[in-house]
Amino acid sequence: MSTFHEMSTPAVGVIGLGYVGLPLTVAFAQEGCEVIAVDVDARKVEAVTAGRSYIEDVPSELLQAVSERIHASTRYSRLAKADAVLVCVPTPLTRNREPDLGPLIDSTQALAEVLQGEQLVVLESTTYPGTTRERILPILEESGLAAGRDFHLAFSPERVDPGRTDFTLRNTPKVLGGLTDACAERAEALYELVCDQLVRVSTPEAAELTKLLENIFRSVNIALVNELAMLTDRMGIDIWEVVDAASTKPYGFMRFEPGPGMGGHCLPVDPFYLSWRAREFDMSLEFIELSGKVNQQMPYHCVAKVQRTLNNAGLPIKGARIAVLGVSYKPGVGDIRESPALKILTLLQGLGAELRYHDPHVPALRDHGLHSVSLDDALEDADLALIVTAHPEVDHGLVAQRARLLVDLRGVTRTLEVAGAGAVRL
Repeated sequence: MSTFHEMSTPAVGVIGLGYVGLPLTVAFAQEGCEVIAVDVDARKVEAVTAGRSYIEDVPSELLQAVSERIHASTRYSRLAKADAVLVCVPTPLTRNREPDLGPLIDSTQALAEVLQGEQLVVLESTTYPGTTRERILPILEESGLAAGRDFHLAFSPERVDPGRTDFTLRNTPKVLGGLTDACAERAEALYELVCDQLVRVSTPEAAELTKLLENIFRSVNIALVNELAMLTDRMGIDIWEVVDAASTKPYGFMRFEPGPGMGGHCLPVDPFYLSWRAREFDMSLEFIELSGKVNQQMPYHCVAKVQRTLNNAGLPIKGARIAVLGVSYKPGVGDIRESPALKILTLLQGLGAELRYHDPHVPALRDHGLHSVSLDDALEDADLALIVTAHPEVDHGLVAQRARLLVDLRGVTRTLEVAGAGAVRL
């Protein structure tokens, strides 16, 4: 089989059409590749076929422009015609905070039934070191083909940051590790089509751990500043002033900001993959475990702050009208996966608060029986405004002016003179 550069229109298969898979699908289609896009969710397949994007990072117009080269299906049999197959399925946690490889195993078993000689298979789903070699490889070899000889196998972790425009698939360095040198070379030839810079490591395990290190680094440092935020709250010190001052140091310090906790598809999940794996080697990763506990505790700290603010104004939390501003896990996107706002809402509802919320990216929260209302309606007769996620489209100056009481968990009103005596920050 010729290299990808030698093919006029190489066929690329993508399993999983979520935040990782759909952008990859569009990127390869833009480079002239025929893309076989597979997902078990018929609704996603229907949407892609109709050129209707459900991912904020992929405008429908962009999807429609390359729709002729995208062949969406729920049938894995179509992947037999692909030269390379990228596996981009979710790798969540169980209720016991252990890796749930169910979707990954299911998709790999389905792929093994149609695997062809000389195909390249790349796992992009974030997972613990050893998954590609110990779990994926044996399943694929049930096809009768041998990895490294009859087909190629590699791991290349996704580095998607939803809503970000300065770093994209094209200009974000792409890490990859092949089962063999030949496997890595095949993966390099593929990703060169859509990525400007490739970072090749020696093994799939090194690539798997690279992704976990990136997210554990953020998780630990966010936990550190959040723990300090809880301490400074008791000490009467402004944590934002401290962070601003420390950030003036031109070396040896990286700015991390406190907040209500961690959300998204990576940070609240990925560290536990490594801590689970470490137990198989008789190790307890105490930094990771502790950071997880601290970040999971933050919503409780935030709710206590709300309750204390109301009490200081002579208001009970039961029956208090609270306007929650922002419920997605990060500014500028509608992704609510693992959003700390959801836990905060649940806790406030459990205390009897009357909630309404405003989020321009999240129209409804069915599990909480809430729908987004306008900013004016959210603030109307509210006893307290609670900034959980600071969307750039929201006029937080107006919020600070109109709110009877304000709890700002993101520090966005700290420089506003209009934030009066009723303003409380994390």
